[in-house]
Amino acid sequence: MEKITAFLSKRRNWTIPYALFLSVFVVMPLVLIAWYAFTDVDGSVTGENFRKFMQHPEALNTFIYSVGIAIITTLVCLLLGYPAAYILSRAGFKSSNTMVVLFILPMWINILIRTLATVALFDFLNLPLGEGALVFGMVYNFLPFMIYPIYNTLQKMDQNLIEAAQDLGANPVQVFTKTVFPLSMPGVVSGIMIVFMPTISTFAIAELLTMNNIKLFGTTIQENINNGMWNYGAALSLIMLLLIGITGLFNGDGDKASNEGGLI
Repeated sequence: MEKITAFLSKRRNWTIPYALFLSVFVVMPLVLIAWYAFTDVDGSVTGENFRKFMQHPEALNTFIYSVGIAIITTLVCLLLGYPAAYILSRAGFKSSNTMVVLFILPMWINILIRTLATVALFDFLNLPLGEGALVFGMVYNFLPFMIYPIYNTLQKMDQNLIEAAQDLGANPVQVFTKTVFPLSMPGVVSGIMIVFMPTISTFAIAELLTMNNIKLFGTTIQENINNGMWNYGAALSLIMLLLIGITGLFNGDGDKASNEGGLI
């Protein structure tokens, strides 16, 4: 009993269950993806899977198209989400907490149900399903993920900095462009990451809102895995993971630049 008590008394020992969970459900799948990506069906190490991607026009074009759709979706979410987050973060907005809940509420509903509701809405309005419906569905599903990080950052912003800018003679536009917006960049970058990456990898939204007429990169990965092409599908997945890692580096640079701007 004393040994158990001594074991539990050490704070670092409480991390063991989390380390085991991460090892089994995060690290091991990533290792398997990397292994399959750099091997063929016989288990021999090869880079043929990546050469196939570069030489396969359909997969490469799908990847480029998915990036384009992701950029458009992210920009629309940013243009709609930043003003909403800014308005909600103002102290004079009495019902801001209620409005935040209303924005976050759709996130509690399964994404497939939300997408099927969008399909039903377009059908009710006699609007065609296609690229426009795809962008609309993407924005509808991921807009809360853009609003909340920006709102959270704006809420924690030091109001003394805004008052100092006003005392120094800055007009409202200058206060926003020189103080508020630079200090909110961590939330903006986080929102961009949270919205940008799922829009590339998702496949259910594209299948439902375009009647399988438009294929995104996530659909390509799914099709290869379902057809038993594990090695090629893993290579495509690894390319996606590398893109996520590169985006994460930009996130770190954005936070550093924001901190430097705040200090200046």
